[in-house]
Amino acid sequence: MSSTTIAIGAHVDQTDPLAEARERGAPLVQMFLGDPQGYAGPEVAYAGGAAALRADAEAAGVDLYVHAPYIVNVATTNNRIRIPSRKLLQKHVDAAAEIGAKGLVVHGGHVNKADDPETGFDNWRKAVEATDLKLPLLIENTAGGDNAMTRYLERIGRVWDAISSAEGADMVGFCLDTCHAHAGGNDLTTVVQDVLAITGRIDLVHANDSRDEFDSGADRHANFGQGRIDPDLLAQVVRDAGAPVVCETPGPAEAHVADFAWLRDRL
Repeated sequence: MSSTTIAIGAHVDQTDPLAEARERGAPLVQMFLGDPQGYAGPEVAYAGGAAALRADAEAAGVDLYVHAPYIVNVATTNNRIRIPSRKLLQKHVDAAAEIGAKGLVVHGGHVNKADDPETGFDNWRKAVEATDLKLPLLIENTAGGDNAMTRYLERIGRVWDAISSAEGADMVGFCLDTCHAHAGGNDLTTVVQDVLAITGRIDLVHANDSRDEFDSGADRHANFGQGRIDPDLLAQVVRDAGAPVVCETPGPAEAHVADFAWLRDRL
């Protein structure tokens, strides 16, 4: 994918993602299905339901991506969180597949302070084996937490080592978030090469500026050129990754259109 043909879209409201895509002139959008903070399970808010959204998205030529709820943490040693997380993940896999989504993005999760991270890596392997992956599951790097599974490259490597032996590992991909990488303390000049050396693939980029300093551990997104990431570096990551882009930047459609233009100018 050359830099001129990289598809750029945004995270949008789930009620009518296709109208949101039209408003932004975007060939792809990302959304939640239901409450990002709740265990209630996915809901398709689109009028006509999952089948209508799938058909209408295909007709409109819009690719859909789904972001799993933030509370999903399949790595944790806490059974009261891990087991519901796995169930919720499966439900979102099923729902995302029903709407014809290209991928389901999920955060890497974490273990508790006193826990051995090894347990978390192995819990990821178990989760991949326990889940019927009907579409690519895109594990995303996260910004904060010392015991996070996917903040640091070394940890991402351990997750990949663990899941590589799991049945269904070929359906697991990677989502690279630029704000998270910067705030998580990963060198953006080499992060694409570093991730590719570990995972062999980057399926999606979350392109976001960061309100906070390098290695701050803070997950606060900013519109392009209004944060702390060097503009050329941010564009370089997008260019090097060569994957579809979702802007999870603040604001309404106009702000996203401005972000798209900012990024295109630098690609």
